[in-house]
Amino acid sequence: MPVRVVLADDQQLIRTALRMVIADIEDVEAVGEAANGEEAVTLAAELSPDVVVMDIRMPGMDGIEATRRITLGGGESRVVVLTTFDDDDYVYGALRAGASGFLVKDMALDDIIGAVRVVASGDALIAPGVTRRLIRDFIAVRPEQARARRELKGITEREREVLTLVGTGLSNTEIAERLFISVATAKTYLTRLLSKLDARDRVQLVILAYEAGLVSVDR
Repeated sequence: MPVRVVLADDQQLIRTALRMVIADIEDVEAVGEAANGEEAVTLAAELSPDVVVMDIRMPGMDGIEATRRITLGGGESRVVVLTTFDDDDYVYGALRAGASGFLVKDMALDDIIGAVRVVASGDALIAPGVTRRLIRDFIAVRPEQARARRELKGITEREREVLTLVGTGLSNTEIAERLFISVATAKTYLTRLLSKLDARDRVQLVILAYEAGLVSVDR
């Protein structure tokens, strides 16, 4: 079954470019397009796509609110934010709203499609360098919230170590190598953290790691 995708962006050029690339791919199918957040929410409810590729800055309902409504709507659709990161202070809000990752518009189209596949498979997108920039911007524009450290309860010391490494953007394989454990064991720790911290996916674990002070913006 192909990955079913809804493209939500107020720029027709972006939607057209993505649709043209997807048209030549057997395992990904564009099933709908939206020019604003309201249309994206409606299409997600009607079509139940696997992934919604969501712009943030759109007229009317923005991508953050649309993401929140889609992820809280009870469906299986996952959201990937596609934005111009360098001048966008709202990516953090989108991740908090339940997005499973974010991409930047200057990425190669093939990489964007590859990322859609990753999210459709149930994983999330974490790029260490971009994640650090994201949190650095978050602290710069919302210093009072960044100082409010979140207390983590109910996790073991080893789980805290794993969460710290997740927060730095390491993959399961890299975490396993760092802690001298198997990849399967690393995945088990990740699953436990998701459950104990009531986190939707890996992206939210990264945010929790920063909010708890386990990882600094310079790390």
